Amino acid sequence: MEFQKISSPSLRELFVEQLEHMILSGKLAVGEKLPPERQLAESMQVSRSVVNGGISDLEKKGFLVVKPRSGTYVADYRRNGTADTLLAIMNYNGGRLRAEEIRSILEVRIALDTLAAELCETHIKDEEISVLAEIIEQLKNAASIEDAVEAAYEFQHEFAIFSGNTLIPLIFCSFKVAITTLWERFCLLYGIEALYENNYKLFTYIKNRDSQGAAAWIQKSVRASIDGNRKIYYE
Repeated sequence: MEFQKISSPSLRELFVEQLEHMILSGKLAVGEKLPPERQLAESMQVSRSVVNGGISDLEKKGFLVVKPRSGTYVADYRRNGTADTLLAIMNYNGGRLRAEEIRSILEVRIALDTLAAELCETHIKDEEISVLAEIIEQLKNAASIEDAVEAAYEFQHEFAIFSGNTLIPLIFCSFKVAITTLWERFCLLYGIEALYENNYKLFTYIKNRDSQGAAAWIQKSVRASIDGNRKIYYE
């Protein structure tokens, strides 16, 4: 068995992580001005180069904005965020997402899946339905949560592709880490069979080209994970 090298995070990574947590927790409010780099370096006992590099990283992630001759301010990451911002939110507090973040992710899923279902009614071909059927069978026979989640992701991604809309699968793909993390949690709470049943039910509507039934099921099943009997967030 080959073991991987263990490496500790750099001071720059630790600096970025600490400020991300302060921003996401609300300890640093949107619009708040940060102390000068020299003061930050002294108070956090790191070099100015660590602070300067960390601020640059946080600006790229949408958490900070540097205004020339004015200073560094906490940005509204909801307006300025990127895929890296989403990953930071996913990793915040050891991956224990707040209800607000989970609700936002699932509401986006409802919108994307509903649009894909509507488009599939006229775009999807018989051979594409056969592809989805094979993936659903893989999900049914999954031997582990990891296998089940991977099959569920493949099903949803192919379903998005078969809608004929170019952007839906790309947007869905950008949410892969967030979505698969939530499905893993769902399986831990309710089992692989529950994940299979949700996707199988959606598949039956797609197969029958019933976009209204699919949309109603998407709304019902995903809402159950937001505020129904299969919630997946921590109170």
